[in-house]
Amino acid sequence: RETILSHIEREAALFKKGIKVLSLFFIDEVAKYRVYDAGSAYHNGIYADMFEEEYKDVVAHLEADAYDPDYLAYLRRIPAEKTHQGYFSMDKKGKMINSKLNKKENASDDVDAYDLIMKDKERLLDLDPERSPVRFLFSHSALKEGWDNPNVFQICTLKQSGSDVRKRQEVGRGMRLCVNQDGERMDEERLKGAVQKVNVLTVIASESYETFARDLQHDISETIVH
Repeated sequence: RETILSHIEREAALFKKGIKVLSLFFIDEVAKYRVYDAGSAYHNGIYADMFEEEYKDVVAHLEADAYDPDYLAYLRRIPAEKTHQGYFSMDKKGKMINSKLNKKENASDDVDAYDLIMKDKERLLDLDPERSPVRFLFSHSALKEGWDNPNVFQICTLKQSGSDVRKRQEVGRGMRLCVNQDGERMDEERLKGAVQKVNVLTVIASESYETFARDLQHDISETIVH
């Protein structure tokens, strides 16, 4: 719920600037997002159901007077069921699997999610709700090396991770300067003194991330100072 609330506040602030806002959830197992029945049929896992329930409730209780009418119209054109997508590995039967099983199962990737998330960044960052309703991404790992989406503004860690390297990889998915609909980088040259107000990453962290987040914040501060 906190991730959804943070997402909407950031999205509303950047909507008129033509900047698509994405949020990224890291989860510990695929079954919590998608559950398979007999064959390839499936239904939502507990996290997908929880997300849709919370999303609908948040949107339904927004104070209309506090938001731009055009943004509210945009928001109401996107169904909760279509605004989230999972990026996971898949086995030969087309079932999503945890990424750590990938090599053992000789798995291929979910083609639709792969194309949207890994290849078709332009469509993913499109503000047209019909063409690109996906704004919330669920993943089991830090995604493939080289994945660079500049418009991840929220990262929520619904998992326990003992590796600081993995945590840095996950947080690093949001450490980018965003772009607008024209592909223009929202950097110091374009935004001047507002660059740090626009490019804000919010991490909604599990308990294991709290100490790590403090250490990372210290590292970043030290880097800026020096």
